[in-house]
Amino acid sequence: MNLKVKNALISVSNKENLISLLKVFKKYKINIISSGGTYTSIKKLGYQCTELSKYTGFKEMLDGRVKTLHPKIHAGILHDRRNKKHKNEMSKQNFPSIDLIVVNFYPFQKIVLNSKNPKKIIENIDIGGPTLVRAAAKNYKNVTIITNENDYAPLIKELENFKGKTTIKFREFMSSKAFGLTAYYDAMIANWFNKKLKIEFPERKTIFGRRLQKLRYGENPHQQGSIYISDYNDKQLGFDQVHGKELSYNNYNDMYASLDILNSLKKNSGTVIIKHANPCGVSENKIPLISFKNAYASDPISAFGGVIACNYKIDKKIANEINKNFLEVIMAKGFSKDSLEILKGKKNIRIIDISNFKHKNLTSIKAFGDSFLVQSKDNIIIDNKKLKCVTMLKPNKKELAEIEFAFNVSKYVKSNAIVLCNNFSTIGIGAGQPSRLDSCKIAVQKAKKFQPSKIKNSVAASDAFFPFADGVDALIKAGVKTIIQPGGSIRDQEVINAADKAKIKMFFTGIRHFTH
Repeated sequence: MNLKVKNALISVSNKENLISLLKVFKKYKINIISSGGTYTSIKKLGYQCTELSKYTGFKEMLDGRVKTLHPKIHAGILHDRRNKKHKNEMSKQNFPSIDLIVVNFYPFQKIVLNSKNPKKIIENIDIGGPTLVRAAAKNYKNVTIITNENDYAPLIKELENFKGKTTIKFREFMSSKAFGLTAYYDAMIANWFNKKLKIEFPERKTIFGRRLQKLRYGENPHQQGSIYISDYNDKQLGFDQVHGKELSYNNYNDMYASLDILNSLKKNSGTVIIKHANPCGVSENKIPLISFKNAYASDPISAFGGVIACNYKIDKKIANEINKNFLEVIMAKGFSKDSLEILKGKKNIRIIDISNFKHKNLTSIKAFGDSFLVQSKDNIIIDNKKLKCVTMLKPNKKELAEIEFAFNVSKYVKSNAIVLCNNFSTIGIGAGQPSRLDSCKIAVQKAKKFQPSKIKNSVAASDAFFPFADGVDALIKAGVKTIIQPGGSIRDQEVINAADKAKIKMFFTGIRHFTH
């Protein structure tokens, strides 16, 4: 059913582009009610407007906290135009209908980003705005609700097409957007309180998100996908794409996997290569070019079409190395002018500057249709003082640093995970196998294929304990001389005995790093 818009209430904190609405309202003789800064702006633009306090006969109070919360306003929005009882009550009170609400909220998220003053933040929790929105959205059969400046143009088109009227289809769609906004707004506020009170797992968990971009498709072409931002700064992800095709669902998935690992590499120049959310090469070195080459050498076949993340600036030499290979995405903390000229020679490669990217969220979420799991991020670091050498042979200082690097990488490999390292670079990774023995075999197979000279005296890290000595035996046979694992199996002694017999070193951490 198409309904004529006779009276509109406008209450907006963002006054931009009001003129476009006012012109159309005047054309179709739509009366405007407003208050405060919005009223002043409308009058300055030269349009007629009834001040809210004159309309209701009630002056706003409590520093503006109470102005739209009035029966004349809410009855005007909420009454059912077809209900005789409602009509009689409205007539008796002499309350006109309000057919259109244009509202946006106090800038709560903007204040949170720019202030740490709780009093100021709380004062910017809007009450009247969301109440108006919910009332109008509930009564969409009779009322149009506009909550976003981006919807001014569709509203104008609607009024022009239907000569000052709106359709039920348009009103219902705007209602769905309105309830999405109030839920989003309340979720931001709830999460701010949880963070302030250090409540990591509240009784009711609300996840807010604003869609940044609709993606071409999801993991596969027959699936749909979008990327959302769950942050008070919901306009950008914190990194800049400077070249290349539009990022895909799989690109984003791999990029975030690589950024997690990169964030854990703090000592030297770090390079991470990801394929299907698993690392296939990780390296740290004082010299960025060596770090890049070592990471790529770990598994050059798997690196084909992968994502590379670097915690350093890309120069001309590294750009030339990158150009020798096919890669989907290259992320780095800046790019020299020469390197960009080289890399942009490949029109499709996505070049991402992560100089301003910051890790913020300390929880991870997995959804399963109508339920989801939430957990804190696995950010634990080995405490060398608690590290236990369980074999007769003891380590030196360099070996301790090397095993820390290897065990850290295992944290980001899908379980069951086995990581072989030499000189702070991966040389073989076995990932995602139901059997730990199979992961050992894959890691050894990779190392033998690409870097056989580095297996001797290498370090092996396991994300969980070895249930049997067979996995350890496979690593020893390949040439591994140091193994780090959590320990905790009922057959730990059997595993230790195998290590002592082969005269290798083994460490227990007491920390498991499953990732599924």
